[in-house]
Amino acid sequence: MHPDHRHGAFFGRRKGHALKPRQAALFETLLPKLALDLEQPAPADLRALFDRASDVRAESGFGGGEHLIAEAERNPGIGFIGIEPFINGMAKALVAIDERGLANVRLHHGDATDLLAWLPDAGLARFDLLYPDPWPKRRHWKRRFVQAGSVAQIARIVRPGGEFRFVTDWPDYAAWTLRHLVQSPAFIWTAERADDWRLPWPGFTSTRYEAKAKREGRVPCYLIFRRR
Repeated sequence: MHPDHRHGAFFGRRKGHALKPRQAALFETLLPKLALDLEQPAPADLRALFDRASDVRAESGFGGGEHLIAEAERNPGIGFIGIEPFINGMAKALVAIDERGLANVRLHHGDATDLLAWLPDAGLARFDLLYPDPWPKRRHWKRRFVQAGSVAQIARIVRPGGEFRFVTDWPDYAAWTLRHLVQSPAFIWTAERADDWRLPWPGFTSTRYEAKAKREGRVPCYLIFRRR
């Protein structure tokens, strides 16, 4: 599940079970090498964060990192920024990055709102938000990641022609997100037929969370919005 924020507030658990020795060691050795320093201004061109990158994408709340790692491994010429406040999710990603020797991933172990504010205008080719916490109770809707303010921030950091991709297994959150994005003058929904939101886009890497949702009878919805 993805953490959600409002006016800098954090909603959700940051840590679950104890880390394994290797995971704990990588927090001390690998994470400092990959972590973005938000105390320093972001480079005007985010490609400068990587040795060789033709484009830069970001994934917010990457959970166990299955999708982020698969994308980075499949696209070695693209730089990826992964955002995750949960210690256990970050630990899993660090192990995978270390095992695969990935050189095209940078990480932010903290709140997504902080990183969005740090990123430069039109710096990203794509921003992915997969299975954010749906906060299904009406009184908690204000805690959802997708709000008018966050949509405006995503519009600021994604370049024209770039994309915002969103996946959820909660119909109400899919409708909520579609409404917010359709109301934004910065984005256009790319769907042309029902299968465009019923089926994952080509190359999509399913996660353990998605498998669990399907087992429990929840149907994923895949939304792609293009920056005008």
